Amino acid sequence: MFVRGIGTANPTQRYTKADCLAAFQNSEWYARLDARSHFVARTVLQRDNGIEARRLALASLDEVFAIDPNTLSKRFAEHAPHLAAQAAMRALDRAGLVPDEIDAVVVSTCTGYMCPGLSGYVAERVGLRADVQAFDLVGQGCAAALPNLQLGQALLGASTVGASGSCQHVLSICVEVSSAAMYLDNDPGVIISACLFGDGAGAVVLSRDPDPDIASRSIEWIDSSSLIDPSERRALMFEQQDGMLRNVLTRPVPRLAAQYAQRVLEVVLKRQNLASQDISAWILHAGGRDVLLAIERSLELQPYDLRYSAAMLREYGNMSSAFVYFVLAAALADNAPGGWWWLSSFGAGFSCHGALLKVSE
Repeated sequence: MFVRGIGTANPTQRYTKADCLAAFQNSEWYARLDARSHFVARTVLQRDNGIEARRLALASLDEVFAIDPNTLSKRFAEHAPHLAAQAAMRALDRAGLVPDEIDAVVVSTCTGYMCPGLSGYVAERVGLRADVQAFDLVGQGCAAALPNLQLGQALLGASTVGASGSCQHVLSICVEVSSAAMYLDNDPGVIISACLFGDGAGAVVLSRDPDPDIASRSIEWIDSSSLIDPSERRALMFEQQDGMLRNVLTRPVPRLAAQYAQRVLEVVLKRQNLASQDISAWILHAGGRDVLLAIERSLELQPYDLRYSAAMLREYGNMSSAFVYFVLAAALADNAPGGWWWLSSFGAGFSCHGALLKVSE
């Protein structure tokens, strides 16, 4: 499998940490929450937490404090299809393909629910064929990009019923409208979550064969591995409360992410007879500053190795499943050295996934 064009999309509205703190202090929610919550919000939004700005699907930050099921559901239904389709069309354009050439589309999200699923809205907006195979993946949280790509790999290698053969091109999309999963109470994890997450979508075109244009870089999927530990499910998850999604974020997350990221990496490196020193570019989900630092220590990396993840976190915040598409796009835009690249994400479950890519110069 080869990764062809990549596309990303965000809402146009950019909000800084200072913007968010001022809006919170001026909201009615500030009076509803206790002094500890005020302290947590100020600490996260005034100190260096690795994030400077986020893109949110809000005309004004005042809107974020209208927290009720109908408002949040409407926000997701309005913005998720738009962002997903925008990223998809950019990926198609960079892959040099037209919508009719896509045989399957896989869409992942965890910040909202629609029935029929997002895949149908993407197919309509992008102009995919009526017989496109459409798949909606939900509930995998920040880790979802890698399972999405793994399904794409399976579709490219499996025969389709009633068709002439296996898929030639698959559209892989992750989209998150975190502002549609807003929830506030006095739990520190809930407050921290409200300060970390942003809105965005990422998409790639996956193909059975490399791009025939020799001027473009070849990105080949070589191997992958996954790890799921349900005993740690409560460390990081969404739960339903008052008809809305409430994020559960706990202290063990950085340790778990680093621990499982190392285990998944070691499995693939051993199979491929490689060492971590052979990896020339690290395409990692960041989660947050503390998570990134924990992974850096666990994998014995330098800050420079995780520069793309850190840069995307600083400018866009944690965009959940869409984040690693932005990191991959940043590495390509910077013309990162070719060779072995490591792509990895972690999230709810507790789950962690990794894939080894071979990238031309």
